[in-house]
Amino acid sequence: MAEALKADVVIVGGGTAGCSTALHLRQRGLSVVLLEARLCGSQASGVNYGGVRRQGRAYPELPLATRSRAVWDRLPSLVGHDGEFVVSGHLKLARSDAEMAELETWATGARERGVGVELFGRNAIRARYPWLGEQVIGASLVADDGHANPRLVAPLFARAARKAGATLREQTRVTAASRDAGGFIVGTDKGVTVRASTLVNVAGAWGHEIAAMFGDRLPEELMTPNMCVTEPLPFVVEHNLGVVGGNVYIRQIARGNVIFGGGSGWGDAGAGRARALPPITSGAIARAVEVVPGLRGARLLRSWSGLEGAMPDGIPVIGASPSTPGLIHAFGFSGHGFQLGPGMGEILGELVLEGRSATPLQPFAPERFAAAGIAAR
Repeated sequence: MAEALKADVVIVGGGTAGCSTALHLRQRGLSVVLLEARLCGSQASGVNYGGVRRQGRAYPELPLATRSRAVWDRLPSLVGHDGEFVVSGHLKLARSDAEMAELETWATGARERGVGVELFGRNAIRARYPWLGEQVIGASLVADDGHANPRLVAPLFARAARKAGATLREQTRVTAASRDAGGFIVGTDKGVTVRASTLVNVAGAWGHEIAAMFGDRLPEELMTPNMCVTEPLPFVVEHNLGVVGGNVYIRQIARGNVIFGGGSGWGDAGAGRARALPPITSGAIARAVEVVPGLRGARLLRSWSGLEGAMPDGIPVIGASPSTPGLIHAFGFSGHGFQLGPGMGEILGELVLEGRSATPLQPFAPERFAAAGIAAR
């Protein structure tokens, strides 16, 4: 049944960034329609590892992560629940002298950008964390990092946005989008058509498809992180753990379950499906046990994967379309967008209302790929 909706802003994508944007725009008085092809938080925002970190980020991302970190502290007042956010600290591990040198270099630049980083050498890491494996020779700690429950956060923002008056249409896939003198016209597979002055494209792994409807050819690729969870175990992993190179990551929740991952599963963006792969899971188990030997023998409850978009340079596209006035892109978060999602609502709200953000966004401009001669695949 055909239905026509009008709004100041139409948002395509119901992950944390999209739902947070809907909430912030409503708080600033704009009418909003959000379209999500599946359920809010059902893809990258809801199936990721759950790390909330500044640790190890590319320097251009640190202002985004710092701004979003402040929003994480406000989740109870903002969306009515803390999302199981725990300030555990993020400990990034080195397993060779070369990896330790990489941590030291990053720490120097991060400190210059206002991030507190503590470094541990061979003796200190062994004394402080006797439960780590012998191959770990050093680490860096960002104490105010942490982790949260991805299955909760995007739905919490979706609920808060609805309560604030936003119109959210789930299981409604965008099939066409264009712009005329009156603004944007967005068509869907459910017969719903939305007219709006501004379109915010936060469509995750499908962001490049929405961009291409307006002639913006952006080289987004598919990521499928391979993740697992164990039975409840005695609590020992006090920090969110990562390693230089990123081939394993580990965190333990209050119930005792250990969530870990590494490598890539299988995914089909067209079908909207992903799954973990047993050989990849076996490799992640072996690396996790090397890092935390106490995990040996733990029973695995579940493994899974999900669909995420990645850019060739490992940082997202955020900014105005180079071709279409009123179109704003924010996608390709390259496997580390969960922490940024809550803060993206504020940032994208500023772009909609003011045409600029207080947070520097130039490194994320869509035009950077054309300037570098990188074409969409």
